[in-house]
Amino acid sequence: MHNVLLVDDDAEIGRLVAAYLRQCGFSVRVAGDARAMRRHMAGTQPDLLLLDVMLPGQDGLSILRELRRGDLTAQIPILMLTSRSEDIDRVVGLELGADDYLTKPFLPRELLARIRAILRRVSGGIPPSGSAGARYLLFGDWALDTVERRLIGAGGVITPVNPAEYALLRALLNRPHAVVSRADLLQELAGRHEESFDRTIDLRVSRLRRRLGDHAREASYIQTVRNEGYVLCRAVDPARSLPERFLEKP
Repeated sequence: MHNVLLVDDDAEIGRLVAAYLRQCGFSVRVAGDARAMRRHMAGTQPDLLLLDVMLPGQDGLSILRELRRGDLTAQIPILMLTSRSEDIDRVVGLELGADDYLTKPFLPRELLARIRAILRRVSGGIPPSGSAGARYLLFGDWALDTVERRLIGAGGVITPVNPAEYALLRALLNRPHAVVSRADLLQELAGRHEESFDRTIDLRVSRLRRRLGDHAREASYIQTVRNEGYVLCRAVDPARSLPERFLEKP
């Protein structure tokens, strides 16, 4: 049973969403603001956080920023809920590391589909061919630790990635040297079809490139294929243990 924490100051929405998700087999707790959220999280970390943007006191975007900076909370999947229709709110949320967003009012079935899609990709997805028993995926100057869900660079330098970045990187590592369309990535990672002007995947690629020290114009890892999508242009080598170049220097 997955543990979901809903943070929303609208008591009626909280009651309805909690009741629906419980019927679907989830354990649900509800918090009305950031303070109540922290009390819940001090006991048990949720498997997924539903976070409203408009909250009394500390708003959802600042909470998101704080959680993504925390050692213990950086990997919690977060689905943002917003009653605003402006694209800027969605863009900012994705830039800060939200896994997905849903605009109010929403259908309970759509919320459930988004939640299930996030939990599926957090569980790891389909591993690359030949990676059975492998903990690390080596590509270029990087190693992806599929257990700790973090990037390891030369000399053992650790670069954390949030769940959305990890899922995107895994999707690309699964298909090295193959062009993957934005529509396919959005369907796989967010469980929905591409809409006009939807920048979700582009923003995630931009964040992931920064993690890798990549540059869009001269990308050496994730290249843009105009009017088609993205391609990971490095070979992927599954490994049970880290090569010496990735070990921390004494």
